[in-house]
Amino acid sequence: MERALSRLFWPRVVKKFLPTSLFGRSLLIIVLPVAIMQIAVTWVFFDAHWQVVTSRLSDGLAGDIAWVVESYQSDPSPAAFAKLADRAERSLGLSVALQEDRSLPTTKRYSLFAPLDRSLKHALTNRLDQPFWFDAVRYPAYVDIRVQVKGGVLRVIAPRDRAFATEGHIFILWMTVATVLLTGVAILFIRNQVRAIERLADAADAFGRGGDVPQFKPHGAREVRKAAHAFIAMKERIQRHIDQRTALLASVSHDLRTPLTRLKLEAALSKPSPRVEAIKRDLDEMEHMIDEYLAFARGQGGEAVENRVLRPLIEEVGQGAMRAGANVSIEADADLEARIRPNAFKRALANLVANAAGHGETVAVSAAARPSGGVDIIVDDDGPGIPPERYEDAFKPFNRLDEARNQNEKGVGLGLAIARDFARGLGGDATLDRSPLGGLRATIRLPG
Repeated sequence: MERALSRLFWPRVVKKFLPTSLFGRSLLIIVLPVAIMQIAVTWVFFDAHWQVVTSRLSDGLAGDIAWVVESYQSDPSPAAFAKLADRAERSLGLSVALQEDRSLPTTKRYSLFAPLDRSLKHALTNRLDQPFWFDAVRYPAYVDIRVQVKGGVLRVIAPRDRAFATEGHIFILWMTVATVLLTGVAILFIRNQVRAIERLADAADAFGRGGDVPQFKPHGAREVRKAAHAFIAMKERIQRHIDQRTALLASVSHDLRTPLTRLKLEAALSKPSPRVEAIKRDLDEMEHMIDEYLAFARGQGGEAVENRVLRPLIEEVGQGAMRAGANVSIEADADLEARIRPNAFKRALANLVANAAGHGETVAVSAAARPSGGVDIIVDDDGPGIPPERYEDAFKPFNRLDEARNQNEKGVGLGLAIARDFARGLGGDATLDRSPLGGLRATIRLPG
């Protein structure tokens, strides 16, 4: 059980820290193995070569210093020391000085690279019995080593390359430069490939919102171009289907309205009677139903998206509802704009207002910009409302929720579906909620 939980837990932890973009993941796939390889090579270099060489150099220097100390202690006379110093400088490259009546320093400077100090300290500890002190930082090209002897301190200045392998930083520099160059090349290539995918995604998003993408051309790798060609073919098939459907709807609309108009004319010329009035009501309801069916089937109808000020359109819809007897109030900024299809917007809003007016006595329409970008158009009513668990059912076409709200005699259950179809066609959405007026709140959320 613990193993199963561990297998479930660790992938989530790892995924939490992984980049979410294709560019980031592709870069990680290329850079991470290179970085691991560079680290492994560097580790092997320092462990198997550099540290070994440094240890041997430090051990050799420590042996020479031990010889100097032993030679001085065997004969500490000034003449013998002068001869020892001269020999050490000529043969070993060491500068030896005697600091009489001095003691070792109490402070120490540590190298930025700790293995250097450890290697030299270990070698001197193994070779010397006397207390010692060294500084590998103060002089860039030398190492200052001091040994406590009888009568003072024996100070030895040794070339740095006698104690350490000084080429290690060059190796690290070349490794770093190689890593940076490889990463830069990887970023350039990956960016070019990701840009082609981003263009395809932008074109698909624009087409999904109902816009046209005539300038889109396939770019990138073969697989990306193949996907782009498939998108173009799909776009053409969908556009052809939309054009055929639009032509069909125009024909159906004409064919249905012609006999309907004749029937309305016959009813108007007939003698007034209760039966004729019932026929007129049925014809009006049939005309309204045909309008809703065609509006839903037409969808966005090829209408172009454009920037429009919303208040005049909202007022036009509100005035139409008020002429039909609805009590509508409007609240919207005069300069509030959004990218919409004007006729589709009026049709969607009119359906929401008619739906609210049919189930309540008061309708409030408001429009406001969201702080995060975009616009909300809100329609509130004081009707009976809908239970929250039925909100999504209300958006289903031809669903009238008779048990939750009073049935609208002219409705066919397409008002909310048309509103959501309009909003989603622009990349937004339509939602339902409880209204402050006590009834239902319908919100069209338009993108920024």
